Amino acid sequence: MRRLTSIASPKGKLGVLMPGMGAVSTTFMAGVELVRTGCALPIGSVTQLATIRLGKRTERRSPLIREFVPLEKLDNLVFGGWDIFPDTAYEAARKAGVLEPPHLEQVKGLLSSIQPMTAAFDQAYVKKLDGPHVKKAKTKLDLAEAIKEDIQRFKKESGAQRLVMVWCGSTEVFQTPHLVHADPARFEKAMKENHPAIAPSMLYAWAAITSGVPFANGAPNLTVDIPALQELARGHNVPICGKDFKTGQTLLKTVLAPGFKARMLGLHGWFSTNILGNRDGEVLDDPDSFKTKEESKLGVLEYILQPQLYPELYGKLCHKVRINYYPPRGDNKEGWDNIDIFGWLGYPMQIKVDFLCRDSILAAPIVLDLVLFLDLAKRAGLAGIQEWLSFYFKSPMHAPKLYPEHDLFIQLMKLKNTLRWLRGEDLITHLGAEYYD
Repeated sequence: MRRLTSIASPKGKLGVLMPGMGAVSTTFMAGVELVRTGCALPIGSVTQLATIRLGKRTERRSPLIREFVPLEKLDNLVFGGWDIFPDTAYEAARKAGVLEPPHLEQVKGLLSSIQPMTAAFDQAYVKKLDGPHVKKAKTKLDLAEAIKEDIQRFKKESGAQRLVMVWCGSTEVFQTPHLVHADPARFEKAMKENHPAIAPSMLYAWAAITSGVPFANGAPNLTVDIPALQELARGHNVPICGKDFKTGQTLLKTVLAPGFKARMLGLHGWFSTNILGNRDGEVLDDPDSFKTKEESKLGVLEYILQPQLYPELYGKLCHKVRINYYPPRGDNKEGWDNIDIFGWLGYPMQIKVDFLCRDSILAAPIVLDLVLFLDLAKRAGLAGIQEWLSFYFKSPMHAPKLYPEHDLFIQLMKLKNTLRWLRGEDLITHLGAEYYD
């Protein structure tokens, strides 16, 4: 299939707005600055380092993705955001403790100049946090309108021609879809009435979408995973995606589980536990916020393994997930997995995985890729849910009545096929062809 419409060229600056200027967002901004000044490599970024195969393998055409599609240059990115604490991005990065002092000092000039805007925040949705840098308003609609004013002011003051918003804030308490989420009219009425089903993250999403700004949800919050905001996104020609950045433990699950299924190896159980000590860990110490994260992490295996098709292998799988707040660990979380598999004649085996990872180091390049790909999608005229960006999320958004794709390798193939389609190239239909050039 050939795409017939053109992609508008990137012109001027691209503004990146982030609700939540903590460990992830400050690590992302610092990293971009270090890369564009030649002090570091953009390791972990598909947009910056990955190639894409074109045509037959014998043609040996594999350009870098950033040379194949018209992505914005890193030099043209400008940053802003909101937070419940008034610290500059530099102060926030120091407190987060992700980056070593030599790196921080190299980006002090940029980060010190970024002051967060006052946040739309309600402690009822994030019980373990509270801060003084918060907006006051009579209704949730007033708060959302205030966010829209922030967006326009940032655009004017920064000189940005285009904007993208990425939620980098904390995990909110668990929510299920409500009747007020059914359509834009009910949603806006609920904002006026301060309905409890309207969470702060939804206010940012509504403000972004109605301002024509693409939106990505980096947390497991419900946020844009509701009909009202999806309808608004289509109506305003705004691309959206989410939810929950796929960084550590779940990243490994989406690599290992497809391998077990490919070999038709059975699974009795998969026990996962995490310890982390950053702000995310503190928030998840609340059972209601943990429930939101748990739902996001638990869904991966069922979709990949398809127990309804392979009941003998996966029909009785016991899958457990635990997260423990352990302050000494800081941002360097540990994900430990015990995997009970069985093979020929039902003989049991075990696999142990201990992933000592750096949460924000893994998340920062995801933010960069989403910013550049969402901007590309907007310039290409794509609107609504961007399933081709599922590669980056634990709980990928998907079209109604369809299942989300969780297999990491299929997700990457779909991402690259979308880029091929945008440029009028033939699609790669055989999965193995993408990886064995």
